Amino acid sequence: METQLKSERNGQINIVLQDRHIMRSHHESVQQEQKKDPFTNIDQAFTSFIGLHDLKQSIKEIYAVKMINEKRGNFGLKHTNQVLHMLFKGNPGTGKTTMARKLAELYHNMNLLSKGHLIEAERADLVGEYIGQTAQKTKAIVKKAMGGILFVDEAYSLGRGGEKDFGKEAIDTLVKHMEDHHNDFVLILAGYPYEMERFLTLNPGLKSRFPFIVEFKDYDTEQLIEIAERMAQEREYKLTREAKWVLKAQIKQELLQKKINFANARYIRNIIEHAIRMQAMRLMMHNHVSHEDLIHLTAPDFKLDTLKSLSE
Repeated sequence: METQLKSERNGQINIVLQDRHIMRSHHESVQQEQKKDPFTNIDQAFTSFIGLHDLKQSIKEIYAVKMINEKRGNFGLKHTNQVLHMLFKGNPGTGKTTMARKLAELYHNMNLLSKGHLIEAERADLVGEYIGQTAQKTKAIVKKAMGGILFVDEAYSLGRGGEKDFGKEAIDTLVKHMEDHHNDFVLILAGYPYEMERFLTLNPGLKSRFPFIVEFKDYDTEQLIEIAERMAQEREYKLTREAKWVLKAQIKQELLQKKINFANARYIRNIIEHAIRMQAMRLMMHNHVSHEDLIHLTAPDFKLDTLKSLSE
């Protein structure tokens, strides 16, 4: 048994006994689980994400190569560092930015990146207004992102403006740093699917510099309902069965219209936050409110006419 002494504020000493055998057994069980499945940590990191099975498989491959390279190094065999630059294609609210943050954390845990932070940038952060300024701004952003991930959303905006636009200079500068610093720097370019495909044609060889091109597909009805339930749970709320019916009917209607600007998970977040406000207004009219009343979002909180206005 392991004995610890803890001093309390009142001056008393509490004796805490810890069974070393129990602690050791727990540690050994964790190690055995990892030996059985070396990708357990990656699977756990992806538990909060819906879909993206291909990306998860790619991350497992990256991790496997990392570990095998270390073993090759122990035997004096040659090994090369992996190029991890990625291109994300997807509509709004499909999790591109969230995934970039998660990858920065994962790569740091895998010792692929020294810092594991994420720097988000857009056209205004990279493109200058006069000759020479763009290269300086872009280099400064890359320097800030060293050891982590530089995430450029709506990257296709760099290709707008024609030949005289400085966006092309930003692209060329990024390409150079992708090659020079790939050992401790990852660039992720993201944007709408069609626009990103067109963007890749603007710079010869640009597409080949991204070994990982990830498609973030729109969520279907069941996935969006699952996202809604998760968002509610995070806020310590639950959707009643009737509330789910109303929400599902509205989601199906939205998906049938095939709106180009449909915001996926962002749309669901707006709905959940609006329902919480509606529930609060409803409960304000009650003299007595129970615990169940406080946690349940009901059908009246998801009025169809109100939900329609949120999507317009």
